[in-house]
Amino acid sequence: MINKLSERINLTRTLENIGLPRSTYYYWVNQKNSNNSDSRRTKNKPSWSLSNQERQTVLNIMNSEEYCDMSPAQIYHSLLDKDEYFCSIRTMYRILSENNQIKERRQRRSSNYIKPELLASRPNQVWSWDITKLKSCIKWTYYYLYVILDIYSRYIVGWLLAYRENSNLAKQLIYETSLKQNIEREQLTIHADHGSSMRSKPVAFLLNDLGIVKSHSRPYQSNDNPYSESQFKTLKYHPTFPERFNSIEEAREFCSTFFDWYNNNFYHSGLGYYTPGSVHYSTYSEVYLGREKALEKAFSRTPLRFRNGIPKPKKVPEFVWINKPEDIKN
Repeated sequence: MINKLSERINLTRTLENIGLPRSTYYYWVNQKNSNNSDSRRTKNKPSWSLSNQERQTVLNIMNSEEYCDMSPAQIYHSLLDKDEYFCSIRTMYRILSENNQIKERRQRRSSNYIKPELLASRPNQVWSWDITKLKSCIKWTYYYLYVILDIYSRYIVGWLLAYRENSNLAKQLIYETSLKQNIEREQLTIHADHGSSMRSKPVAFLLNDLGIVKSHSRPYQSNDNPYSESQFKTLKYHPTFPERFNSIEEAREFCSTFFDWYNNNFYHSGLGYYTPGSVHYSTYSEVYLGREKALEKAFSRTPLRFRNGIPKPKKVPEFVWINKPEDIKN
């Protein structure tokens, strides 16, 4: 209709009279011509573009154990240092986008790890160890605190404070703590997170020599190492914990005092409010009997205060789990 009117009247005036923008009119015309064209032009890929096989190779490299936690820019420069070039950084991002892995690549990798399920029914059966940083008064300077904890008793069986994180220091601490606790072969499992010191060869070789089973958390799963995380929180939320330490000697003195208090005077809620030391060395039974007698005396004096009869002290849990299986009932 517009074409017929434009034969009699100027096209511009025709579009103005009907209130249609010229851009819209030409868009319709070009789209119609494009749809009616028998020989539609297709955009060919440049000869230098990556083939499907090459794009898959790049994707496999970015999802590999070595590079799954790196950004494309980090991967690109790491490959350059190895005298390897596959594509530009921008192309790496395009390949990740095509496979819906811009944000999910690391999460997809971590799901391949098996969830650790560990049971302890007595002391020195499962240990958990980790490393945390203590701030120094010097900016960007930290002291590294290594702590080994028995998950059944929550007892700190060994600790070490150093200027750095180092696998040989971890090896030394584990060895000396095993001797002090008289650990026999096939007796103990040591659980740790997925840090470099925890996965190092010196530590792995030592555990193999001592007959100790090693266990690791899944990457980025703090819940897989809950007892060490909880103990560090108790340390850093203690009222006497300073924001910064003036020296490593001061930090060691504080840790020595704190761990002595924690092991022998801290009433742990996860242990029925017994101290870790009494559970680790099986002296809590005497404490239990003393509490039981005290409650019986209180009941005999004022029985009306206790509607449910003579109260009983809390007991130490019989079992302790890291990731209790869902099919096991409480």
